[in-house]
Amino acid sequence: MSNTLVAVVVAVLLGQFAPNAVAAWRRHDLYARWLMWLDVHLRAQPRWGGAAGLVLAMLPWLAIVALLQWWLHAPLLGVLGFVFGIVVLVWSWGPRDLDADVRAVLDAEDSVEQRVAISQLWPEPGAAPSDPGLLVEAVFRSALARWFSVVFWFLVLGPFGAVLYRLCAISATGVTAQSLPPGHRAAAQRLLLMMEWPVAQLMTLSMALMSHFDAVYAAWRAADGARLQLQTGFLGAAARASVRAELADEARDYLDDGIPQPPLREMPELRDAMSLVWRILLLWLALMALFVIAGWVS
Repeated sequence: MSNTLVAVVVAVLLGQFAPNAVAAWRRHDLYARWLMWLDVHLRAQPRWGGAAGLVLAMLPWLAIVALLQWWLHAPLLGVLGFVFGIVVLVWSWGPRDLDADVRAVLDAEDSVEQRVAISQLWPEPGAAPSDPGLLVEAVFRSALARWFSVVFWFLVLGPFGAVLYRLCAISATGVTAQSLPPGHRAAAQRLLLMMEWPVAQLMTLSMALMSHFDAVYAAWRAADGARLQLQTGFLGAAARASVRAELADEARDYLDDGIPQPPLREMPELRDAMSLVWRILLLWLALMALFVIAGWVS
């Protein structure tokens, strides 16, 4: 657990202080080319267009990671195993920097530049709605795919889990996925939902604890978050409700204190959403730190 905590902190700090170097390392072109090579040679094979094709594509990569993880787990190789975990986590994180994408939307100088920035913020290529509520949802859906799912599966399965999630995401969404057979892509999307559902539930719980519990809980139930079904739409609904409640509370506090409300910030929903995402990440890090301390004490 302590190695996991340090690895996550290092990945976050590298993204903040060395964004260019990290962005170069997070390129997933090699796996994308591997998928395209397999697609060219196996397109005529029926099994390629389904779950078997997904397993075939990911198996060599996952086998290498699993073997390295097992080998480097030995006591004398513990430091190398720790470094390997950091390298894998940094590679699996992202691939784009969420903070930078949000800043690009906020700092855009014209509508054309802003639309381009919004399209990079959305998880799905080509989607760029500028509605404030949908932008809040985009921040949380991107945080789910770029940060929290990677952290969760890294915590559960180590480097193997982080790589499994990222390879599945590449096969299920994005430009590369659009070139794959529909059955192959559908199998990847089902696996991706299975991996993201528990993470989205934990993010929603964290959001409720870190912001407006009643608003988040009501939105979560209304969006069928309490049902055991593979969908994560409740996360976006809860995020929109949380940000609306926070902005309303902020305005009410100014009125109650008799202080003139400051000029309205541009896209306050987007700023609050990013702030809430960071608070959730800090909560996860704090909980991991508590587990580490409890392990040392015991």
